[in-house]
Amino acid sequence: MAYVRAVGRAFALAAFALLSWFDVLIELVAFALLCLGLVFFLGPAIEWARHRSATIRTLSARWCGVEVEPPYRPEPPAPERERDGWYRDGNTLYKRAFWISWSRRLTWVMEDPAAQREFSWQLVNPPATLLLPVFALLGGPVVLRGYGRWTRWWLGRRPGAASKIGALRWMHRRLDSLGHQLGIFALSLVLTAFAVWPVALLLVAPPMAAPVVRWSRDIANTLRREVGNWTGVRILSPYLPPPPLPTPRPDGLFQVGQQLYEEPWWPMQLSRTRWVLRDRATWRDVLAAVVLPLGSALLALPTAVLVFGGFLGLLDLWIWRPIMATWDVTWPGFFGVPSDTAHALVLTPLALAAFVLGLVPTTFLATEAGKFARLLLGPTEASRLAQRVERLKQTRTDVTVAQAAELRRIERDLHDGIQSRLVAMGMKLGAVEALVDHDPAAAKRLAAELRSASAEALAELRVLIRGIHPPVLSERGLLDAVRAIALDSPVKAEVTGSLPGRVEEPVEACAYFAVSELLGNAAKHGSRRATIGVAFEDSVLTLTVTDDGPGGANPARGSGLRGIERRLGGFDGRLTLTSPTGGPTRATVEIPCQLDPEPSSPKTSTSSETA
Repeated sequence: MAYVRAVGRAFALAAFALLSWFDVLIELVAFALLCLGLVFFLGPAIEWARHRSATIRTLSARWCGVEVEPPYRPEPPAPERERDGWYRDGNTLYKRAFWISWSRRLTWVMEDPAAQREFSWQLVNPPATLLLPVFALLGGPVVLRGYGRWTRWWLGRRPGAASKIGALRWMHRRLDSLGHQLGIFALSLVLTAFAVWPVALLLVAPPMAAPVVRWSRDIANTLRREVGNWTGVRILSPYLPPPPLPTPRPDGLFQVGQQLYEEPWWPMQLSRTRWVLRDRATWRDVLAAVVLPLGSALLALPTAVLVFGGFLGLLDLWIWRPIMATWDVTWPGFFGVPSDTAHALVLTPLALAAFVLGLVPTTFLATEAGKFARLLLGPTEASRLAQRVERLKQTRTDVTVAQAAELRRIERDLHDGIQSRLVAMGMKLGAVEALVDHDPAAAKRLAAELRSASAEALAELRVLIRGIHPPVLSERGLLDAVRAIALDSPVKAEVTGSLPGRVEEPVEACAYFAVSELLGNAAKHGSRRATIGVAFEDSVLTLTVTDDGPGGANPARGSGLRGIERRLGGFDGRLTLTSPTGGPTRATVEIPCQLDPEPSSPKTSTSSETA
């Protein structure tokens, strides 16, 4: 009876698996609509396909006896209305929450690694499940439990990298790299589709092209960001800073050349149109929209043909051919493979070899695709210089305000702390002078209190000095100072990295307090573990703090992160924050500086972890 039930369930699972190809078709149609500019369908299509995956998890637990936990990241929070009635997303305000909610959910489903595995499962599972009833006739419930484990591997939570077998870890990394190659190619197609409209408007109606070009730049920036996430090749934004808002003349009119306008709208449109047309990055985006799909396709095509060809060959040899032989149907195969087992045994090593050879160069080719994208979409020297000048203009005021606030904090701490203690000590000294002749015992008691008060004042002064410039920073350097922060932090922190010498003292202090603030934020939001990486390359000091907290950090809403940005602004530094909802949070601090190796400051490296 158990075998009959197992075979019936195997047939039901095989029939249900075929519906996954229908989900794939809907997702491909939604992606095609995205390439045409209709952006509102892809996210709901992916979320709709997740309902079928949820049904498979339920059937796996009920019929196969294998529990499969959902692997998705937590859903993004709903937008919150500000007190003035607007919804805020970064530095942009919206009257309604729809756009913010849709954007967050699209980012949530697109950046979740589980979505990539789920799409691969939708492609692979149907042909593999077709053989499930045949094996169920032989193995019964045991085969169903094996299918449940197969489903858990694809649709459940993945174990950590350390718990994977070496061969599986190697194959998983290569398959991810192949997916990244195909992802770069797909995003380049989207970039091509969105580049058509700005070019058409630039030729037909130039004043209306500026907002469309800025909209298409969001697609290009998405490609830059995902290339960095997938391949580690960072592509900075190359665009020149936007023009300032027009300022009126003394008579209230707005002047553009020899023409005067009563309203600022038309001068602003003209200045933005000139900004778009004169920015070389606009035309380089158009060039990338033409060249990048070709280059990424050429890099991905050999590996994709070998991997998918080898995989389809194995399916052809050992799934379709036995099924057709059972039904007494002559099966020539997709590649003209004979239907006898002897030829299948001979051709199986060739299919496996094609599959493995296709996987070997995927990581290298994905990195090369990222470098090719950086060549086309990266900044030029002119745009770098213009961005740096604009950034220095913006941060000059921030640095002045931050310095004034720091001086006020030091003044307040001295006035409320050390100064009041010193005044009290002076009054007690006067009392000691008055009592020393006629009441020596009371004078001794006051002297003891003075000794205790002086020790407390000294300890408070040391804390204050540590907040201005920690002594360990001057004595041991940045690397050991960061280790001291990690040891004192309530978060279990690991520090890794090396520096070839000492950094300038102002840069050391800036980096030290940035790491201290980031670790404090991690502890405040419930993180239990953190890693701190310290590196120096190409005259840039880089510190990376990663924690396992709930994520969702936003510099626009946190005074601590804004304080770090203000500190870094004085050194032309940069804070890059990646904090998806559900974590992990990764903050990268980059400060351009020079190292000055000295004999007393040899090259040090560290790898420590707090207890």
